Amino acid sequence: MPAQGKHRRPKSVSLSRGIAAVTTGGAVLALPVLGATTASAAPAHSVAAEKAVAPVSVTAQANSVTKAAPVKHSVVSGETLSKIAREHSVSGGWKELYEGNRKVVGENPNLIHPGITLTIGAKADAPSDAKAGKASKAAARTATTERADRSERTTAAPAAAPAAAAPATYTNDLDGWIKESLAVMAQHGIPGSYEGIHRNIIRESSGNPNAINNWDSNAVKGTPSKGLLQVIDPTFQAYHVPGTSTDSYDPVANITAACNYAADRYGSIDNVFGAY
Repeated sequence: MPAQGKHRRPKSVSLSRGIAAVTTGGAVLALPVLGATTASAAPAHSVAAEKAVAPVSVTAQANSVTKAAPVKHSVVSGETLSKIAREHSVSGGWKELYEGNRKVVGENPNLIHPGITLTIGAKADAPSDAKAGKASKAAARTATTERADRSERTTAAPAAAPAAAAPATYTNDLDGWIKESLAVMAQHGIPGSYEGIHRNIIRESSGNPNAINNWDSNAVKGTPSKGLLQVIDPTFQAYHVPGTSTDSYDPVANITAACNYAADRYGSIDNVFGAY
């Protein structure tokens, strides 16, 4: 059996062994086939590895860029650091937002001017003098416009007049008649009190608005006393108070005319304690 040939190659070169069968007159010779790994094999492996690794690296870089990318927010009227922090889900809340924008906001975190730009996700640089000037002017214009709008609204929309008071209502009984008469008397400056009116009504008519005296001297003369305070027609007509009924039996008209007469003659119905 033919011996196999041994071939030495530098250790750095990878060798592959194969057996080639050669037929010569029926004898089979086994010859080694030596093949050095070609240089192209290594690059092929490297390219595949790079292709497998590259997307991961690019994706990681993209994610890193996405996470680090700051967001700009222009402040409008009515906003606060707390509101902006909530809208942008700032992990540290308004304090974190303020720390990152202290140079822009200033020393008072409760006072942010419309027109300034906040940086969310990265620390903001102090605005240049030109930018600061523009922001200040914009804030001043906004404040001036708002004041002008308020002034215009105040001037254009005068305060609504107070609603007219609902007319007073009175019960249809002796208590209600006296109270309504007192209201009319107050409008015309006629003195008198509830107690004085009530006391004289009970004495004169016992509270009957239709009472009439047909037996005294006035009745003999054809002018009987009528109503709650027993007023004769000539006196009723002379002291009738405008705005009340012209019917001498009307409770309110009768009381008011009698009190007007008593005020003229006695100073007030409160001073009457007998026939008058």
